[in-house]
Amino acid sequence: MSQKLKEQSLSPEVQAAAIGGRTLATAVNISELDGRLRRALHAAAEKKALDPTVLDLRGISTFTDFFLIFTGANRRQVQAISDEIVEQLKRHGSPAARVEGYQNAEWILIDYGDFVVHIFDEKARRFYDLERLWREASRLDISPDDFAHLSSLREE
Repeated sequence: MSQKLKEQSLSPEVQAAAIGGRTLATAVNISELDGRLRRALHAAAEKKALDPTVLDLRGISTFTDFFLIFTGANRRQVQAISDEIVEQLKRHGSPAARVEGYQNAEWILIDYGDFVVHIFDEKARRFYDLERLWREASRLDISPDDFAHLSSLREE
């Protein structure tokens, strides 16, 4: 089997279709998101987070409305992304309800009630694959250009 065919067969969309799931990927208009979510996205962009994804869980989850998922290249970057998100939201009146996993920094979870931020190192993101586990959610992919633009914006 060619390498390209292997990669295509392992894509989340192909896997979801094979098992009857659905993966909805839509372009996100960042201005339509809640201000706190935009602030978290901005903070992550400032620390050069990788692969930003927003999962819209409204209608399929009772414990939260959104997952914001990011990847850091190493432990220090994962912690720096977490620190920046917590600090920016706290400075604007939204302290985190809970932060888990900070010391190990393989997977940091920051709970804000109506949204949860997940920051992974690369290996943990592939292993836990929240996008696959929550494939029923609408997936809002943020283009690299939009994400890069966020880091260049001044704070609101």
